[in-house]
Amino acid sequence: MRTLLILLLISFGINSSAQENYSEKAFDLRLFSSSSDHWYRIKDKNNIIDPLPDQQRYKPTQITQIADNMLLYQRNNGGWPKNYDMQAILNEKQKQRLLKTKDELHTTFDNGTSYTQVNYLAQIYTKTKILKYKEACLKGFQFILDAQYKNGGWPQYYPLQNNYSRHITFNDGAYMGIMNLLKKVTADSPEFAFLPTALRHQLEAAYKKGINCILDCQITDQGKLTAWCQQHDEETLKATWARAYEPPSICNGESVPIVFFLMQLEKPDERVINAIQGAVKWFSDSRIFNTRIEWFDAPTEETPFTTITKDKRVVNDPSAPPIWTRFYELETERPLFCDRNSKFLYSMAEVSRERRVGYGWYTDAPQYVLNAYPDWLKRTGITENVIEN
Repeated sequence: MRTLLILLLISFGINSSAQENYSEKAFDLRLFSSSSDHWYRIKDKNNIIDPLPDQQRYKPTQITQIADNMLLYQRNNGGWPKNYDMQAILNEKQKQRLLKTKDELHTTFDNGTSYTQVNYLAQIYTKTKILKYKEACLKGFQFILDAQYKNGGWPQYYPLQNNYSRHITFNDGAYMGIMNLLKKVTADSPEFAFLPTALRHQLEAAYKKGINCILDCQITDQGKLTAWCQQHDEETLKATWARAYEPPSICNGESVPIVFFLMQLEKPDERVINAIQGAVKWFSDSRIFNTRIEWFDAPTEETPFTTITKDKRVVNDPSAPPIWTRFYELETERPLFCDRNSKFLYSMAEVSRERRVGYGWYTDAPQYVLNAYPDWLKRTGITENVIEN
């Protein structure tokens, strides 16, 4: 096994005995935090490797060591599996286990995966000019291109699986994470100057298709443009089921990054403007007032997923800022909740405790869009304010 490890390290161009020190600057690792948190906090029998009780971590300034971790995790199809800590200092056994899974195809964009590694590796290559990081980055970009549907959307997992992960996925920032990466490419960001011209053109085309798909997916409900669902059917583009407690609905939290992305587009055309105006009006109209979510201590409960020591409830509070539910029912536009049995519920109190505390049923994220809206109007010169009254 050690021979296999050495051969694969050599094929990656990794010098396992010495590394040049590029520690004077750390790159942003925050987008990896979701995967890291899942690895340490949630028990998952499908993990390739599990964290050790005393798992040590590289410092953010140890950029080549972190990048080498990314190369270990990268699959031969160019993508990455989710829910691991890219900063973890892996022992020999953990490394060998990862190397044995190179041909597995369980690769994803979920929980800040794949597009984050591609972005990080581009920064590392630009700084170090170490070829193995460029090659891994290019493979990652090709994975993104391969995974894109003809209609411009991206699934949660690629290659496609026979479950909800086939759907176009806005949940957990998957779609918008890819789009923000491609936006940097189209904006000629310096860390992507090394991209071959042909690949750059492919990525620019994918970016344009991605924008069109976003606009095509926006939900029209009761005759008006609203927002987006967490998942949209990959063929019809309609809002659709994801996990058992994630119903077809208008999903405010997941829609916020979409609207911010559209607001950042220079010289938005009429369709983009209408999409933003529709979503902003929807956020304004769907506000919930006098409501606060309160956490409190509760008896310990063991579940197959985690140990619960808290509970939460809705409290009436006239001083509370506006809040939104995660889901709004299509056609009725009522706040919507769900449990693992997929039954529609209309209050968080009806949800089982495990799902009640283990899922974000309320959000204040749309307020950030409403706060940014006046500046967007001013910057674009648009005079119609859809929330003036």
